[in-house]
Amino acid sequence: MSDAGLVKKLAIDFTIKEGVAIGVKNIVPILVNVLLWVLTVWIPYLNVGTTIGLYVGIIAKASRGEAISMTEIFNPRYRKYMGDFFLTSGLIGLGISIGIIFFFIPGIIIGLAWCLALMLAIDKGKNPIEAISLSNNLTYGYKWRIFAIYLIPCLVFTIVQLILIVVGYAAEIGGFTGFLVLLITLFEVLVFIGLQASIYKQLT
Repeated sequence: MSDAGLVKKLAIDFTIKEGVAIGVKNIVPILVNVLLWVLTVWIPYLNVGTTIGLYVGIIAKASRGEAISMTEIFNPRYRKYMGDFFLTSGLIGLGISIGIIFFFIPGIIIGLAWCLALMLAIDKGKNPIEAISLSNNLTYGYKWRIFAIYLIPCLVFTIVQLILIVVGYAAEIGGFTGFLVLLITLFEVLVFIGLQASIYKQLT
């Protein structure tokens, strides 16, 4: 039985630890793919496939413990999901926007409820409506845990970065602390990809 099977599903401490572990384990291929995405994001059509690869493909592979290629985002299979990606993203964005109109909190809840929809549409081959509905069902009862799983690391990273910025300004070593902030930001990307992978693995 896996470690995830020995603890309460989506336990906050376990999920954060596992998310960090997944990110660290895949540190090199994730960072290489992020760099390649940044360098090629301006190329029309290609950038759709690379964005799907980065936001869905890498997370799906990481959730299953599969090896991630250094050029994973360029896999042509991701481009065939362009329509599903845009339609699912549009429906999610519309739902969140309407929720925000009703005093913001409903928008957050919808965002949490539908947070797996893109993964389900691309990785599981569900149509956009099915993906959103299934995501809503899978996250039922777990929304505030998901919120905490994302919020806690976000607060930690933000506090550390603010401290470094203040220290750098006060000690006039802004260049050095700025470099440290950049490194922490890159590590934050790894952690949040790992968190998404852990959540996706546990709930699906």
